[in-house]
Amino acid sequence: MDMNYCGIDRTQARNPAVDQAKEAVRRAFRHYTGGIALRFWNSEMLELGRAAPRATVVFHSPGPFRDLILHRDPLRLAEAYFSNLVDVEGDLYAVLSQREHLGSLALSAFEKLSLLSMALRLGNGSHTGRRGKLEIERPGRWLARFSRKHSRTADREAIAFHYDVSNDFYRLWLDEQMVYSCAYFENAEDSLDRAQRNKLDHICRKLRLRPGERLLDIGCGWGALVRWAAKHYGVRALGVTLSRNQLEYARQAIREQGLEDRVTVELQDYRDVGGNAVFDKIVSVGMFEHVGLKNLPLYFGIAHRLLRPGGLFLNHGITHDEEGWNKTLATKFINRYVFPDGELDTVSNVQRVMERAQFEILDVEALRPHYALTLRRWVERLERRRDEALQHVTESVVRIWRLYMAACALHFENGDVGVYQILASQRGGRPAAVPLTRRDLYG
Repeated sequence: MDMNYCGIDRTQARNPAVDQAKEAVRRAFRHYTGGIALRFWNSEMLELGRAAPRATVVFHSPGPFRDLILHRDPLRLAEAYFSNLVDVEGDLYAVLSQREHLGSLALSAFEKLSLLSMALRLGNGSHTGRRGKLEIERPGRWLARFSRKHSRTADREAIAFHYDVSNDFYRLWLDEQMVYSCAYFENAEDSLDRAQRNKLDHICRKLRLRPGERLLDIGCGWGALVRWAAKHYGVRALGVTLSRNQLEYARQAIREQGLEDRVTVELQDYRDVGGNAVFDKIVSVGMFEHVGLKNLPLYFGIAHRLLRPGGLFLNHGITHDEEGWNKTLATKFINRYVFPDGELDTVSNVQRVMERAQFEILDVEALRPHYALTLRRWVERLERRRDEALQHVTESVVRIWRLYMAACALHFENGDVGVYQILASQRGGRPAAVPLTRRDLYG
């Protein structure tokens, strides 16, 4: 075990509480092989692990450190970070990649008792060392309850919680088209703007859009896909969203691009889209994660009802590596701070529900590496424009989004979650006009 003390501020008297904290960490992390550093509230430093530290976790007061030792719950550390009680200097991904270590610590009964005694003696504390007066910002409304009700009202409130933050905030780190879903990279060096244009066009090609066709986009976001499809493929498009901010942005963009005769966006629940066999093509990108597992049969059944015979339906969405949506560290974090009532399932279960809704699966494409790249680009852009972001949202919002997107990037890289585009048509009846090969997609 290589553990060094460094950076001690000799102008300050030694702090017995910090000495106790160091001893506790030494025991708890005695088998740790990574590399990370801690800076305590009196500016003393401690390096952990056998590798050179890639990041420093800064505790501005004893309280968060005490809670971390007592509960070994990474969510508490995340909440302290959101509240400006803890900072991360250096590589945020390096810190997040160690999130499972706390829960896997194997401690003896004596060690647990010693840690408990030390943690209780620390107290909450408000000492901030040379940082001066500590400005604490609580996440405020950014704490949601996980209900799984998925009523129209609950879904509308959940969508508003995440998407109605600030259009100006999202504009800072999304691409020029305002696409908030997985991009499509031809190579890892592509710009985010190019990769999102690639994605929009790739979807339109998969749907084999033709001039004059009617397209429905369920969960259209800021309207990028319906505008792209109308402008480049000549379709007449309807987009529906539950976000009022997205609605206002989309309608303004439609007016500015002169597409009012071909594109309409409505504030509407997918369950309230009326008619039978109304649309030639239907698409949904990054929306069905909000539907709820119990409502997936209804969701796919409505898509089937709205699609004309011979038409195509493309569902693009995130999946999980485990069946169902069980309470874990990751799911609690997502539902509490980011996507209330969001639920994922395996891609095989999703396809099974589609088939039971009388869809025939025509094509399945995995995009997991693309989403990892997308998320890292979003984090990079948000970090670069952090000061501008703070003109539109609070510090806690910036921290929540930064941590959430960085953590998601690691989940996609590790294969814990995936993302798939599933192309389908109605089973039986008139066959869909799909070529025998995929060559037309890459022509």
